[in-house]
Amino acid sequence: MTKRLTGKVAVVTGAASGIGEAIVKRFDEEGAQIVMGDIQRDLGEKISAEISEESIYVDCDVTQEHDVEALLQAAVQTFGRIDVLVNNAGIVGARGPISEIPAEEFYATMDVLLTGTFFGMKHASRIMQPQGTGSIINLASTAGVQGGLGPHVYAAAKHAVVGLTKNVAAELCRFGIRVNCIAPGSTATPLVAKAHLDDHSAIEEVEYRLKKSSPIKGRPGMPIDVANAALYLASEESGNTNGHCLVVDGGLTTGSSAEDPPYSEVLPFMRESGKTGI
Repeated sequence: MTKRLTGKVAVVTGAASGIGEAIVKRFDEEGAQIVMGDIQRDLGEKISAEISEESIYVDCDVTQEHDVEALLQAAVQTFGRIDVLVNNAGIVGARGPISEIPAEEFYATMDVLLTGTFFGMKHASRIMQPQGTGSIINLASTAGVQGGLGPHVYAAAKHAVVGLTKNVAAELCRFGIRVNCIAPGSTATPLVAKAHLDDHSAIEEVEYRLKKSSPIKGRPGMPIDVANAALYLASEESGNTNGHCLVVDGGLTTGSSAEDPPYSEVLPFMRESGKTGI
């Protein structure tokens, strides 16, 4: 049976840990040739060595346009093309009340989360347009589709990623290029462990906490959930999906909750002026 990404070349930023690592390993299982970009060289080279020989690691700081361009050119030079780009690199960034956030922290957060995504789409589009095909996948967040689910600057950046995804999708579709994004909820990754517990290695503890708060009983958000969503958007199975934000949050942003929902018991039919009954 043919694997779902056989013959495809995928570039993943932020590939050395967390969601990026899960995406790389899932894509590898499905036969992709992978170019990993990250600033965590030791972790990146270790993962690249663990997966198939059809992968390379490249140092890439997504806030530097020349780094992103060089990452994508490395994919072309090594494998001849780019079929999939996953703009995954991310940080939590600035935290605190709006009245206290330093400007430099605002800019630094936006640089990683939004500017890095822009650089990826810019340079991938130049390569994919002559090919007449391609899939660009951006990592947004539930904080990018609903207020109150993330720090202010992070939320602003992720809302911008959703908007930029839709706009670029409307431009590039005529070249056979699809552009979509994924909005994960809280996921058991080192980044979330650091944010919640101040310990990036406390994965089991953060998984336990997410399990307790998950709308789906006993089912925390895991990196593989996001990796599977990315696999769908990277594969031909999503060939008619464009400009979409795929939310992977157990239903949190729909109002789903581990608690009993409103109107979970039968109540009398309510009419005008407080009257009940048909």
